[in-house]
Amino acid sequence: MNPFQYTNTNKRYHTLDYFYKQKFHSKVFKISLNAGFTCPNIDGKVGTGGCIYCSNLGSGEFAGNQNMNLIDQFEEIKKIMEQKWPNGKYIGYFQAHTNTYAPLPILKQKYETILALNNVIGLSIATRPDAITEECMDYLEELSKKTYLTIELGLQTIHEQTSKFINRCHTLECFENCVKDLRKRNINVVVHIINGLPNETKEMMLETTHYLNQLDIQGIKIHMLHILKHTKLGYLYGKNPFPILTKEQYVEIVCDQLELLRPEIVIHRITGDPDVTELIEPTWLCKKFCVLNEIDKELARRNTYQGIHYSKKED
Repeated sequence: MNPFQYTNTNKRYHTLDYFYKQKFHSKVFKISLNAGFTCPNIDGKVGTGGCIYCSNLGSGEFAGNQNMNLIDQFEEIKKIMEQKWPNGKYIGYFQAHTNTYAPLPILKQKYETILALNNVIGLSIATRPDAITEECMDYLEELSKKTYLTIELGLQTIHEQTSKFINRCHTLECFENCVKDLRKRNINVVVHIINGLPNETKEMMLETTHYLNQLDIQGIKIHMLHILKHTKLGYLYGKNPFPILTKEQYVEIVCDQLELLRPEIVIHRITGDPDVTELIEPTWLCKKFCVLNEIDKELARRNTYQGIHYSKKED
């Protein structure tokens, strides 16, 4: 018998699919969109060049075609989903670049265009903690009262030295203040972290997990660092290759992280999903389901599950 309470399958962690089915009593899909935004870390407001691992698509490799309008992007992806699950519900996922980085009228127009579509039950908005104005925050609060709203923030790591190396260009204090502001307004928060960043040890990655356990977050995305062509990181790696986590190392670290995380935190992602045509390393990421299966097997081998080593003392 599976000892983990937030599951109806063999999974020993709190999957997004389980969460959606419990909340909405339906299969729910996130439709990834490219709304044509840029980033304050690209246009010079806080930095230039962007984070060193980001492609020119701004982590939106699997978002819609930016040359199409938002409705056409949405409908194109929806048709594919409907072939297998004809009665699903949808969340518009503003994924590429920084999706609160525009004047408020533009944000309203883009968000509400998607919310007006049939069977759309919410929005998920990927952004930076330094790119949400007070005016935007007020609007998001109102929006969250009308629909299911999630804000996704890229933390990646709590370690300042790594942050500078990856050119993140926002502070940990800025991130934490943003989380607190969002939660004061009862807005759901999902945080992205990356395992395998250069010069980070396993202990450092677990420290990031411990830190997040102390914050009022509702979900997490765990990524493996992937090195893409045509990025600053790809250039640095080609010039001076650095150690990359093996699949076995990654699985071990993720399982350790899951054991530490509060069981109610929803795991939105647990491995990377790179564009294989642009991927330099690690090539084992090309077999996503193999990585997922190895995580399942390792948790079963340990006979552990998400939260088993979580201590309320952290709070």
